[in-house]
Amino acid sequence: MASGGFRMLPCATTGTQAVVANSRLQFARHSHDQFGIGVIERGAQSSYSGRGRVEAGPGDAITVNPGEVHDGAPIGESGRSWHILYFDPELVGTAAADIFGVSPAGFELSRPVIGDVRVTSLLDRLFAAEATPSSERVLRDELLLRLVAAIGGHPPVSVSAAPEIARARQKIDDDPTGSISLAELAEIAGLSRFQLLRAFRQASGLTPHAYLVQRRIELARRLIRTGAVLADAAAAAGFADQSHMTRIFVRKFGLSPGAYARAVG
Repeated sequence: MASGGFRMLPCATTGTQAVVANSRLQFARHSHDQFGIGVIERGAQSSYSGRGRVEAGPGDAITVNPGEVHDGAPIGESGRSWHILYFDPELVGTAAADIFGVSPAGFELSRPVIGDVRVTSLLDRLFAAEATPSSERVLRDELLLRLVAAIGGHPPVSVSAAPEIARARQKIDDDPTGSISLAELAEIAGLSRFQLLRAFRQASGLTPHAYLVQRRIELARRLIRTGAVLADAAAAAGFADQSHMTRIFVRKFGLSPGAYARAVG
């Protein structure tokens, strides 16, 4: 389903989403609740990742982990095009457990940009198989295992946020739809407002407000995925109205909520 320069394609495997994009859009910092593995087809982009600032050009594979804060901006005036598969965490985690003997929950993709033709070839083949409803399940399973093995990875890098920041994040996680002030979060953390603002961004890559909005948009996307009416999803996720949710959704994911609903429906 198209939305501007973005299309979501139906996938043969439950828990997998395929996106084709051609855009000059600059994404704000955000995260996904899925693994993402894609390929830059044309142009180039610069992005913030869990391993710092990186650049990717034509033929490079790009990856992102669940919850990893990232952004993306084109390099040059012509934008960039890419295709990407998003996988529910258990799909990649189970593959990693088979390959590396790690806990399914204890794994992350460690290279945000990969210049390896083996990886891009496997991703392209898996993308084509997922976009073909009649493809064999055994083929898709084999390709995912080979793709994860080729990319490699490690147990998650431990980034130990101070306990006071963890308490503030937990407050938001417990009720992302609620109204809370910076002063309240600072009191929970036992810090000044400015200390909290600086430490929170250092720990999470986002300011407290940006983190709150991210948690709300993730909630809205889950509700839409399970069939919620858009206006109801916006209200239940704590947005002022549907248009507010739509603006945030497009800015972070490139698709409108309506296009997303049609693609996953």
